[in-house]
Amino acid sequence: MGKRVAQTKFPTALIPKKKRVAAYARVSSGKDAMLHSLSEQIRYYSAMIQQRSDWEYAGVYADEATTGTKENRAEFQRMLAACREGQIDLILTKSISRFARNTVTLLETVRGLKNIHVDVFFEREQIHSMSGDGELMLSMLASFAQEESRSVSDNCKWRIRNNFRQGTPSCCQILGYRWMDGRYEIVPEEAETVRMIFRDYLSGMGRVLIHKKLLELGLPTKTGGQWTDNGIAHLLRNEKYCGDLMLQKTYVSDPITKKKCINHGELKRYYVRDAHEAIVSREDFERVQEILRAGQEKYQHNPQAPAHYPFTGKIECGVCGAMYRRKIAGSEPKYKKPVWICQTFNQLGKQACASKQIPDDILESVTASVLENAAFDPGIFERKIECIRVIGPNRLLFIFRDGHRISREWQDASRKWSDEQKEAARKRYYEQLERSRAHE
Repeated sequence: MGKRVAQTKFPTALIPKKKRVAAYARVSSGKDAMLHSLSEQIRYYSAMIQQRSDWEYAGVYADEATTGTKENRAEFQRMLAACREGQIDLILTKSISRFARNTVTLLETVRGLKNIHVDVFFEREQIHSMSGDGELMLSMLASFAQEESRSVSDNCKWRIRNNFRQGTPSCCQILGYRWMDGRYEIVPEEAETVRMIFRDYLSGMGRVLIHKKLLELGLPTKTGGQWTDNGIAHLLRNEKYCGDLMLQKTYVSDPITKKKCINHGELKRYYVRDAHEAIVSREDFERVQEILRAGQEKYQHNPQAPAHYPFTGKIECGVCGAMYRRKIAGSEPKYKKPVWICQTFNQLGKQACASKQIPDDILESVTASVLENAAFDPGIFERKIECIRVIGPNRLLFIFRDGHRISREWQDASRKWSDEQKEAARKRYYEQLERSRAHE
C-alpha cells in the first residue's frame, strides 16, 4: 500500500499597510528668526516621520508669514487637497494655534478631515482629532487660542494708534521714498518717475496716456509690477508727495478675518503737515487735486452706485493677470448693460490683452449654476468662492475656498458666432497667452 501525501496550505503573511503621515508647520512673520524656526520645524517633522518604520512620509507643508486666523494659506490648502485625494492618513502639527486660531475654521477643517478618515495630532495638547473626546477638547482650546489672537491684535492696535496720535507713521512701501530711521527718505531715481507723472497730468495727458507712457518706458511700480489706472490715481492723490501724512486711512475690522477697511470716520484720523521732504511742490499737488475733483464730478453719472460689487476683486484675467472690473457698456441707452472687463483691455485695448468681456447677468447665472443654486446669492458666493479665473474665450475656472475647482463655459447671448469666428477668437487668445507667459 503506497503512502498518501497531503498538501498543506499555509496562510500568506499579510504585510501591514503603512500609515501615510504628513506634517503642517507655520510662522506668522517673515523675519529671519521666524523663518529659521520654520526650517527647524520642517527638519524636525521630516526626521520624525521617516524614523518610524510603520509610517510612510507624505511631506511637510509649511506656510511662511501668514496668520492662523486666515483660511487662504497656500500650503494649508494644498495639504487639504492631498487629504481629499486620499494621499494622507495622519497630520502632525505643533499646536492648535499653529493649525488655526479661528475656532470655526478649526472645527470645520477637523470635522471635514474626520469625514474622510484623516486624523490630526496636536503635539503640545496631545490630542488626536479622531479620539472620542477630541472635538470637545479642541473646541475649548481653540476658543482660548482665538482670544489670545484677539488680545495680541488689540495690543498691536493700541501701539499703532498711540504712534498715530504722536504723528509717527507705520512703515509702508511707496514709490519715491524709502523708510529710514522712522522717516521717509527720498529715492532720487524713483522720485523722478513721480515728478514725471505729476507733470504729465498737469499738462493734460490724463491717466490712460500716462499709463501707456509708463509701460512704453518700462518703468515699474515700487514692487516691480506693472502700472494700473487705479495705481496712478492713488499716486496722484497721495499727500505724502507734498510732504504731508494722513494717518489711519485704513483699519483692520477684527483680528479673525483681518479685513482691511477704509476709514470713513469710524476712527479718528491724524494729519501731519511737513512731516518729511516733499517730491512735488504743494502748489502742484493742490492743482492736481482740483483737476481730479473736477473730473470726478463730471464723469460720476450715478453717485448712488455702489463702489463694491460681489465680483469686485474676484475675477482674474488668464492672459495678463489683471483683475476684471464692472462697467456699463453700450453706446445707446436701450443697449447699455453692466459687463465685467479686464482692466488692461479696458485701458490699453485688444493689442495689450485679447480677453473678452463677460455680461453681468451671464456671470451671475453661471455662478449660480456652479454653486447649484436657483439664483445668484452674493453671500453664498463670498463664503464659498476664492476667485474666478478666465482661462479662455467663454471659459471660467471657479476656485473654491476649500481648494477644489470647477470649470464652466458660457454662451454669448447677444450674437451667434460661427465656428470659424470662435476658432479665430480662441487662436488669438491662446497666442497672446503664450506671448504673455514667454515674457514672465
